[in-house]
Amino acid sequence: MTSLPQGAGRRCHNMINPLHSAVYFSPALAKELAPYGIEDPSAVYFAGRAAPLGAAGAGTVTATFYNFSHSLVARFVPAVWESASPATVLAARLRAVDAMLRELLGEEALSSPEMTEAAQLAMAAADACTRPGRPLYAANADLPIPDAPHLAYWHAATMLREHRGDAHIAVLLSAGLDPLEALVSHTASGRGMAPKWVLSTRGYNKQDWAAAQERLRERGLLDAEGELTAEGTELRKELEHATDRLDGAPYEHLGEAGVARLTELAGGFAASAAKAGAFPEDLFGKG
Repeated sequence: MTSLPQGAGRRCHNMINPLHSAVYFSPALAKELAPYGIEDPSAVYFAGRAAPLGAAGAGTVTATFYNFSHSLVARFVPAVWESASPATVLAARLRAVDAMLRELLGEEALSSPEMTEAAQLAMAAADACTRPGRPLYAANADLPIPDAPHLAYWHAATMLREHRGDAHIAVLLSAGLDPLEALVSHTASGRGMAPKWVLSTRGYNKQDWAAAQERLRERGLLDAEGELTAEGTELRKELEHATDRLDGAPYEHLGEAGVARLTELAGGFAASAAKAGAFPEDLFGKG
């Protein structure tokens, strides 16, 4: 039985995750990897996110990332490791995170007591994460914790994000949603990435998208206009609730007061980052 208010862990995660995700939209990561010949945006993403796994092959990256086309992954992995070793990429990633946070949040925020507190709370939550069945979390958990509070906060945010993400993949598999069906249904809920961003970053085309929509219609989850049916809406809700159950330990460990405080601090940092242009304005939505 949870001692937290319903959805408290998810709300906290939703405030923590943006600063983790922002690095994949930041020019800082591409700038750090360009000297090694890693310049294509997909190559930058795959290298930056997969580096904790070591010199992983395309199959491992496709499996752990889940919603990317294997053909897109295979264009860059494992070839990317010939340009830069995982250790080199990890060092470049941390430099990029440092530069990004300085730009988005400013020096005052990075050296503030609030950043130190947020790092301590997020790391305390991450202490209760578990490795079995969670490859991306486990790989990041094996990395050293940075000394600087803002980098420690980003590291903790990354572990918490991947811990929930690993759990969410298990839930999607249980629900019988393939990678693109998961993306299409999330977009139809109004909370996922806009179709143009899915198609430009995940390796699918409009025909793939339409075919996934048709499969969802056959299951009664999507209507003729591409909107979620009542059954589809209920499924999306259950997916999140099931993920909450699998991702509850970090937030239960932190406790209600700790979760509330971390949500407040993380929300402030996320809002500042968004205001500073961390994400494209048209990233999310149905259009």
